[in-house]
Amino acid sequence: MDAQLINLALGGIALLVCIGLFFGIGLALAAHKFAVEANPKIEAVLHSLAGAQCGGCGYPGCEGYAIAVVNDPEVPPNLCFPGKEAVAAKVAELTGKKMTAVEDMIAVIRCSREEGRVSHKHEYIGFASCTAANLGFGGPSACQYACIGLGECAMVCPFDAITMVEGFPVIDPDRCVSCGTCVKTCPKKVIELMSLKARVYVPCSSKDLGKKVTAVCQVGCIACQMCVKKCPAEAVTYADGLIRVDQQKCLEYGADCQEICVEKCPRGIMRRFDGRKVVARKDPGLKMAS
Repeated sequence: MDAQLINLALGGIALLVCIGLFFGIGLALAAHKFAVEANPKIEAVLHSLAGAQCGGCGYPGCEGYAIAVVNDPEVPPNLCFPGKEAVAAKVAELTGKKMTAVEDMIAVIRCSREEGRVSHKHEYIGFASCTAANLGFGGPSACQYACIGLGECAMVCPFDAITMVEGFPVIDPDRCVSCGTCVKTCPKKVIELMSLKARVYVPCSSKDLGKKVTAVCQVGCIACQMCVKKCPAEAVTYADGLIRVDQQKCLEYGADCQEICVEKCPRGIMRRFDGRKVVARKDPGLKMAS
């Protein structure tokens, strides 16, 4: 009886070994037949990238961008923002593409919630997520366009360039590489990328008008469009409820353009920008609503 059991066991093992060998050989043949030869150019580009895996290029990680920039003639070589000009030049050399200019950018917060003393319309209790809070009546702030302040942008920043100070994001210009991760994450869209050469910008994202703005914020843009009317370079426009500045036009005109825009803003929300930080607001001497 014991001998029969042993024989059965050995027979079962032999059968399993045969089945394993059969499928192993089959998989090996399939792998050989359908093998995709690695593209050495893709590997070279991949190794030249910064390796931040930030997704700022718009592709799923560094490998996704390496594949795209090698295979697609329309993909430019300057999309690795952490690598800046040095990496762009290397990718252009490896892919045989024309080197395009790399403009140094920085993320800026288009909101002055703290300075404007914007109050809360309700207290938010829930997940510590700006996206989640935004689903609850647009967040707790009395200004529906204001930064929610739960730090989702700081949590996703792959370079630790954002810290939360009393519930408001502060960007470290020495760490920010303009990958745009925070821009994509912010549910209020109060973060945007701006050229380090910029001279002026408006730290406000409110699309409300006059009285509605002054009722909740002491410094918010009231869309009076005085800056649009007075800008000698015609660099300031008002579209979709927001003031925007064409920095190239402003730069080409000269320093006078910056001074006029800033001085003419009755709310003092049009700010000078020195390439790394926003210059403090100059009080226009008007009585602000509380």
